[in-house]
Amino acid sequence: MQKLLSLFLVCSLFAGCAANSQVVERRVRAERLAEMVGFQELLVDAAPFKLTAYARLSQPGKPINIYIEGDGYAWVTRNRISHDPTPRQPVALQLASEDPAPNVVYLARPCQFTPQEMNSACEETYWTGMRFSEEVIGAMNQAVDKFMKEAQSTEVHLIGYSGGATVAVLVAARRKDVKSIRTVAGNLDPAGLNEYHEVSPQDPRSLDPLEVAVKLRDIPQYHFLGMGDQVVPALVTENFVRKTAPNACVHAVKVKGIDHKKGWVNAWPGLLALPLDCSGK
Repeated sequence: MQKLLSLFLVCSLFAGCAANSQVVERRVRAERLAEMVGFQELLVDAAPFKLTAYARLSQPGKPINIYIEGDGYAWVTRNRISHDPTPRQPVALQLASEDPAPNVVYLARPCQFTPQEMNSACEETYWTGMRFSEEVIGAMNQAVDKFMKEAQSTEVHLIGYSGGATVAVLVAARRKDVKSIRTVAGNLDPAGLNEYHEVSPQDPRSLDPLEVAVKLRDIPQYHFLGMGDQVVPALVTENFVRKTAPNACVHAVKVKGIDHKKGWVNAWPGLLALPLDCSGK
């Protein structure tokens, strides 16, 4: 952290590196939050990327809760791509910091937080049109494997925020050890969301969570929607829920007084405590 703080102070003296200093500042804030709740910063080799993670693994053999970040600061404007997708507000990290479980991991998405000079595979397409591509989902799945091995765990609970919900669903479809999925303001239908906002279609190399919805029918799921969310409307979640099998253990929960980012952290302890009971489906 001291290295990041020093770089931030030096960079702030020069107008030409203002953008880089903002990224460093975001990293510093994330590290501070992680340290406050006893998370250790880790750099995970997950080909073709190096992923930044924050983890607290205190009880080997117990289940592990893995939080997956949203798309981050992918776009400066509707038509201008950001040079670095590190989130200005890492909502998934904030949620993870509220989780009292003994084994908790926060996974940043490719090219977030990790300095790009350490991540030669990073290209802007991986935080725009190909953010759900095979390369990305495969890398995130590798990271889950590594933490499962380190925690000596056989059960994982996946929690995804916004675009991280897409990743969580696509990763879960590849695994046999996922015991629950929770999404927060989740983009569970990227094509439908792009159509809703009248933006360009997703790159065809990105994977579609709707295509794996039925495969996940036996996994308990909560999909939390902010009733004030203008970024990811309820129809996106509804499209996903309709694709699951009839009577699947899938709950869509609308939460009052919350938009896409604001309000989730305060609400999270209560939402996280909702029982994963599928007896009545």
